[in-house]
Amino acid sequence: MLPAVVAGGALAVGAFALLPSTALAGTSAPAQHRSATQADFEAAAAEYQVPVSVLLGVARQESGLQSHPGYSNNAGWGLMNLTDATLEMLQKGPSGIPAHSDLTSAAKHPELHTLLTAAKLTGIPADDLRHNRRDNLRGGAALLASYQKQLTGGTSDNPSDWAGAVAKYSQMANEKAAQSFVSDVFASIRSGVSEATSEGQRVTLAADPSATPASGQLAKLKLAKAVGPATPAECPKSMDCQFVQASSTGVQVSNRPANGIKLTQIVLHTTEGSYDAAIRTFQGPNATAAHYVMRSSDGAVTQMVSDKDVAFGDGNYDSNLHSIQIEHEGFSAFGAQWYTDAVYQQTAKLVKYLAERYDIPLDRQHILAHDNVPGGKTADLAGMHWDQGNEWDWTRFMKKLGAPFDDGTSGAGPVGSVVTIAPTFAKNLQTFTVCPADDPTGGTTECTPKTVPASSLFVHQGPSEDSPLILDANVHPSATSGTNDVSDWSTTVQAGQQFVVADQQGDWTAIWFDGQKGWISNPQGRNTVPTTGVQIITAAGATTAPVYGTAFPDPSEVPAGWGADPQNPLTAPNYGIPAGQAYVADQPPVNGQDFFPSRQGVVTGAKQYYTVQFNHRYVYVNAADVTATTA
Repeated sequence: MLPAVVAGGALAVGAFALLPSTALAGTSAPAQHRSATQADFEAAAAEYQVPVSVLLGVARQESGLQSHPGYSNNAGWGLMNLTDATLEMLQKGPSGIPAHSDLTSAAKHPELHTLLTAAKLTGIPADDLRHNRRDNLRGGAALLASYQKQLTGGTSDNPSDWAGAVAKYSQMANEKAAQSFVSDVFASIRSGVSEATSEGQRVTLAADPSATPASGQLAKLKLAKAVGPATPAECPKSMDCQFVQASSTGVQVSNRPANGIKLTQIVLHTTEGSYDAAIRTFQGPNATAAHYVMRSSDGAVTQMVSDKDVAFGDGNYDSNLHSIQIEHEGFSAFGAQWYTDAVYQQTAKLVKYLAERYDIPLDRQHILAHDNVPGGKTADLAGMHWDQGNEWDWTRFMKKLGAPFDDGTSGAGPVGSVVTIAPTFAKNLQTFTVCPADDPTGGTTECTPKTVPASSLFVHQGPSEDSPLILDANVHPSATSGTNDVSDWSTTVQAGQQFVVADQQGDWTAIWFDGQKGWISNPQGRNTVPTTGVQIITAAGATTAPVYGTAFPDPSEVPAGWGADPQNPLTAPNYGIPAGQAYVADQPPVNGQDFFPSRQGVVTGAKQYYTVQFNHRYVYVNAADVTATTA
């Protein structure tokens, strides 16, 4: 795999706000309200005669207004994502290219060294461009100005004249990907921005509704044009998508949702390898498949299974039956280096498009990662995959979907109330152990702890850091506690998941989790948000309510000879809802369904099942076995 080019299409962590269109076009906050970062943007823009709206818009797309510390496998730095990849980095980093035949040549790609180009243009030392915010912005402005002069002969006060320079800054070689980057930059300029950087500094820009990219400028860049596929990809028109058919072994031909199979989930994955390798694998013999594969560098997508068909993506046929699967290039153990700003941006576009098209709820029981999907039967529970892992920023992503679960109202309510897990990603530093088995690149030779920003919190057996992690005896037979292994999904909760408060002691909140009382660190309630309007699920009687990994009809409801799938409860230790415990469902129950491809037959059962957040994964419960009350 060739090293990725500069990641564009960034998504920001801070809240995004539309400013009134009547505001003066392209102006910033009043001087008395300007942050230091705002002042640095304005100074850099003025020094190199770049409209401040263009500079800020490009920074927002490149970095999500997060100060990148040598980010991703192209080593992007600062708010302007100035790149500085080295030969050593390509050889040793989790880039997926250690076997490339010509790393020396690959390391010379100019798109991997925009920081060095900026140093030549400005005379600013490279280390200052990496670590000094104002110098980083000056370097980005100098690059934009140099591109503008190359393309048009001079600079301009009109943002619309900068389309070609913006496209060249993205370093995207594909015309459609570059157009998408430019479109997103100008969308920010037109609507205005009020957003916090990763340092907590707010930057603002008033709306400029007249800003539209000048036509024809991108033609000067001689970008590669996509060849129209025989089968059009089912993507938003602004996305760089192609269709390549997966092997038939990973697909069941269906006609969802026209045949009655309701699509209720979108499941995100990590390829644990390169983009090209995933596409080849899904085309190979005896392969599984996903509907979409996304490239890390620019968010380009290859669709491999039509939405109407079932892809064998996540090891649970019930989930496959009702879901669309999206694979992301990268490695779960190094998610922060692979889940680029472009990936957040383009995944949000694709998920919003699919959710609207198929009426899929935009919440964390329906927008999932593979690690949230349970095994369909007891024997499969422990072996289910753990991608996306802990380093996918769910808070950021759900905001980009327009479905935020964190409105800033942190806290924990009384026992019996519901909370949503909502740690601040950048500040929530957790230590995980990465072992050789967790790292398909081969770069990890012994189990090594690493501390990273995370979407997850550890669940303990008691209210202290010294207390053992909660034990899922099915995952860790004969053990007394869980582990902090990066692959151990059984000991963590994730941002956006919802649980019922079971107890409170000092800085610790207990939740009902995995059939047990589990404790999460929650000083002053900062890691949770009180939640109302969802359904609290309790056992209907004095006995434990069974839980399921699937929601199939009863076999007696399936015509004879069709080969009904069993619908049996999960019987692993603690798998059930005992009397006195409570769990959360955020959507009404649905009827169980199954699909029989040889007959193209769909059977809908009489029983209805709630999707319930049980531990790190969801489970199903029969509505007749439980009582639901509104939180």
